[in-house]
Amino acid sequence: MSQGSKFVAALASALVLALPFAAQAQEKEKQKSTDKSFAAASMKNALDEVDSAFAKQSGINVVTSYDASSALMKQIEQGAPADVYISADQQWMNYGSERKLIDGSTRVNLLGNKLVLIAGKDSKLSDVTIGPDLGLAKLAGDGRIATGDVRAVPVGLYAKAALQKLGLWDSAAPKLAMVGNVRAALVLVARGEAPLGIVYATDAKVEPAVKIIGVFPDDSHDPIVCPAAATANAKPAARLYLDFLRSAAARSIFESFGFSVLIKPSS
Repeated sequence: MSQGSKFVAALASALVLALPFAAQAQEKEKQKSTDKSFAAASMKNALDEVDSAFAKQSGINVVTSYDASSALMKQIEQGAPADVYISADQQWMNYGSERKLIDGSTRVNLLGNKLVLIAGKDSKLSDVTIGPDLGLAKLAGDGRIATGDVRAVPVGLYAKAALQKLGLWDSAAPKLAMVGNVRAALVLVARGEAPLGIVYATDAKVEPAVKIIGVFPDDSHDPIVCPAAATANAKPAARLYLDFLRSAAARSIFESFGFSVLIKPSS
């Protein structure tokens, strides 16, 4: 074999050996440019837009999983990889904090919401005043009142607190259809499988098949606050994402979906 042929053969061998390393480097770079976020189901429409805007600005792709805050925190506790956690209530963020599953130094109260009573868009029900005199069980007729599981899912916890405060719990409790997250409750009403539902105002806003027929008084339950934080094992890019959630651009998106933004814009 000539000297030139030996050189070409050696170069080819080197390139073949280098391919796995190049692939590994590309995969590492891909991992660096992806954040994993766990967020309450009620945030899906707004946060999908926020994630898209963040990706365009930063080049960092955020993959967000949505479910009840309770279910997501339990997954994190069991080792599911997540860089950012956004809860629909303080309780489950506190749960994570107590177990050192989140980075407390990054925690912020990001968004606020309203608890509402909904019905199908074609329902004859409209404009009810939610108070101690409301015959909620009677309004549901032979049907059910869809909401989250009152033992764990934030919207269900808010709903139970409100119904108890208003003196409606004993009559309404047997009528409840408790589901795994707020969007599942929304679907039941949208499909006509439940005549009433207790969800967040932002959920009703994105579902044209339902309408809000009443708003629960603010003092009937704890303030609906959605905190956000990096997890204890988050990648460094998580802080960039949290900063963006506080930006004026993100604020505009959140407000367009009906959320109140509780924190001043960072830029």
